[in-house]
Amino acid sequence: MPDLAGGRLISGERAIAREMLLSRALCAAGGFAAFGVEPGDTVALVLRNDFPFFEASYAAQLLGAYCVPVNWHGKAPEIGYVLRDSAAKVIVAHADLLPQIQPVLPDGVTLLVVPTPLEIAAAYNIAADQCRALAGARTWDEWLAGCTPLANPGAGGLSSMIYTSGTTGHPKGVKRLNLDAQFLQLAALAAREVLGFEPDKPVRTVITGPLYHATPNFYGLYAVRDGALAILQPRFDAEELLQLIEEYRITHFHAVPTMFVRLLHLPEEVRKRYDVSSLVRVVHGAAPCPPHVKQAMLDWWGPVITEYYGATETGFVTFHTAEEALRKPGSVGRALSGATIKVYDEDGRELPPGGIGEVYVWLEGSPDFTYHGKPDQRRDIERNGLVSVGDVGYLDGEGYLFLCDRKRDMVISGGVNIYPAEIEAALLTLPGVRDCAVFGIPHEEFGEQLCAYIEPERDAALDEASVRAHLSRHLSDFKVPRVIRFESGLPREDSGKIMKRKLRDAYWEATGRRI
Repeated sequence: MPDLAGGRLISGERAIAREMLLSRALCAAGGFAAFGVEPGDTVALVLRNDFPFFEASYAAQLLGAYCVPVNWHGKAPEIGYVLRDSAAKVIVAHADLLPQIQPVLPDGVTLLVVPTPLEIAAAYNIAADQCRALAGARTWDEWLAGCTPLANPGAGGLSSMIYTSGTTGHPKGVKRLNLDAQFLQLAALAAREVLGFEPDKPVRTVITGPLYHATPNFYGLYAVRDGALAILQPRFDAEELLQLIEEYRITHFHAVPTMFVRLLHLPEEVRKRYDVSSLVRVVHGAAPCPPHVKQAMLDWWGPVITEYYGATETGFVTFHTAEEALRKPGSVGRALSGATIKVYDEDGRELPPGGIGEVYVWLEGSPDFTYHGKPDQRRDIERNGLVSVGDVGYLDGEGYLFLCDRKRDMVISGGVNIYPAEIEAALLTLPGVRDCAVFGIPHEEFGEQLCAYIEPERDAALDEASVRAHLSRHLSDFKVPRVIRFESGLPREDSGKIMKRKLRDAYWEATGRRI
């Protein structure tokens, strides 16, 4: 049996003690300062889940700077936008991802290269020559060895500047303000109330989701700094997760519903092969979980599965236990202590229990936030001190929140937020596309998948292959619609706007859900 003592981070055959990792972070903070990184500046990470992700994140926080985790699935134009918009002074990247970075590397920015580890290369079938840093590159370990630890470090707030996709086609950096001691207290409360981390009780966790997402980022950074034994799974694999749970006697982890679906698709003899009795708290969110999936997981794992609702902008605002999930199937929980949830109609009137409208929330004591460089978009989502991320739902008589739809076009596929406006903008640059509509349709495993309806120009020679090839040159693969339809005349309102709802509804009518 492996050593189950806490305070370590493990990836494949590699391990690092928490004390060593924090010591290296202190040196990295000194090195960042020598590069001119100051409080309020940004350091960008184009890294998969790896030790330097933690070291660089903690280093930026010790300086009072913002760490910007970049979605490494992005193509060069997408990554380049985030690097420019965030004004990153330093970029830390895995070697195999450099082809996506070098064409869009901003002038004057320092690049530190991390050789891609063996376990990550194996998980993503990356060739060995792509994993090595090129001659002359400044590598993370070599640079770090020459750094002087930062003198007088700050408290190190556990908040990264996460970029969340925007309805205008470009992502927005959610920048938390006033990351003081009160925020750290709030983070500790959320870790206990939602994540189930109890003081003086050992936490053994596996980090399965990419750390560029908001909740895995907070979860992973908090767990490791708090002294957990944390296992990095390079890429989610259902049976391997079961192996890790049994081998390391995992007690806690964060999941998204797609993981549950893949776990449930394993043959019954495989599921029965592994002991999961060590689990204490499995918390999930990021996307709606179908009640039948939740029920099947509870039947298998027991009442350890809990749920939250929140957003990158707001953090956690609801929570419920397994028992509550069975009593209130379909609910995403009830307001946490200090949280306010209100539902408003289109005229701004607060609705009573049962009334369906736009959901607005806030958690008392949360640090305010802005969208980096876009304060007007921050103001647009606020009402009476609460903010909305576009979800539509209702509160029942006991205060449980149920989500019904999304006011805005956002699609959540496998827990990943995707905004159709970005895809539609790319489609309209393809010769022969007169107009288009992109939206989400049901998918058993991912919750939703992308569907595109295209109205071609007369005599245009378009087919699915040419459309996908065009989008793949501009967008991440997960943003390329799996379903593409061509229509000579899309349904339109009197104003000429495409009636996207009419197209979308036909796919959802038989499912009994809207998201």
